[in-house]
Amino acid sequence: MVLQSVEPIKKMNAESLIPFEIALKIADTAVFAQTARHLKNIEVAVLRGALQGQKYDQIAEEYSYAPEYIKHDVGPKLWQILSSSLGEKVSKTNLMAVLAQRADWVRQGVQNWGRIEEKIVQEGSKEAETIQEEGKNLESFNLAACRTIHLKSLELPVGVLPLDSALYVERPPVEALCYEAVMRSGTLIRIYAPSQMGKTSLMIRILAYAKQQDANVQTVALNLQKTEKTIFTNSDRFLRWFCAAITRKLQLPYQIDRYWNDTFNSQENCTSYFENCILPEINGVLVLALDQVDEISRHPQIADDFFPLLRSWYESSGNPQWKNLRLLLVHSSEDFILSDINKSLLNVGLSV
Repeated sequence: MVLQSVEPIKKMNAESLIPFEIALKIADTAVFAQTARHLKNIEVAVLRGALQGQKYDQIAEEYSYAPEYIKHDVGPKLWQILSSSLGEKVSKTNLMAVLAQRADWVRQGVQNWGRIEEKIVQEGSKEAETIQEEGKNLESFNLAACRTIHLKSLELPVGVLPLDSALYVERPPVEALCYEAVMRSGTLIRIYAPSQMGKTSLMIRILAYAKQQDANVQTVALNLQKTEKTIFTNSDRFLRWFCAAITRKLQLPYQIDRYWNDTFNSQENCTSYFENCILPEINGVLVLALDQVDEISRHPQIADDFFPLLRSWYESSGNPQWKNLRLLLVHSSEDFILSDINKSLLNVGLSV
């Protein structure tokens, strides 16, 4: 549907401006409706910079990109996709005017929907008739879209937000840093924040990005808080479960009893199992995400074995056998600080 053209706003007072979050949501929703994909992080960065009146060079410097890449690639493509999605010519100069107009239409649509809901309640059986008649008054959004916007405004983000959720709040440049890191060989990413801050929602986006970028990437996510408490009896039992859980997730043959040897300690057995039964079998990259790592810190004996084990794998990334393992750890406290800094995970990899 082609919308009516919006005249460029030459002078815009403070009341005319709209918050970036609203501008982003309008732009992203339009792009998703047109292309079935959300705006990329670099596109969001350019959008933000343009709305703030920054030049391409300033945007590039702020987000550590080459100016030519922003000016000749990302920028032109962004205006092109926004023009197609919003139904009119969009440029860096008229962007705020276009999005501000759409924001007004959204508000009008929600108000109209409120009146329609009242009529539906009053007239009951005339619901379809009422919707059809009142729907004509919605200038740029059809009734279904306005109702969605109206209901979305009442939702509260609880738990993990789906990949297509409009409620997920990006924190540039955090996502871009994580997306870049997860594509590097032998990387370790540690996401740390208080509860209910979106750590797991970020984690699943990193995993989805890795799979989208490389068809040879396989991902495994384990929530340690949901693990049966008896698993944490001792290191041997925990590491056997750890290997078994990953084996099941990857749908690989179960060979733990064969490779678990009493002659060696649990860490050596776990490492051997990865080297012989997991890494060679996946024939590609394995991104292993461990959520709620705090649970390990409640069991000091296991923590003293498990965290140095992960660090040793990270430090073995120069070995061809281990370069395809990428670790992603999510936690809400730093209780697993070990007395020996050389065995700790707090001073290695990317910390977010």
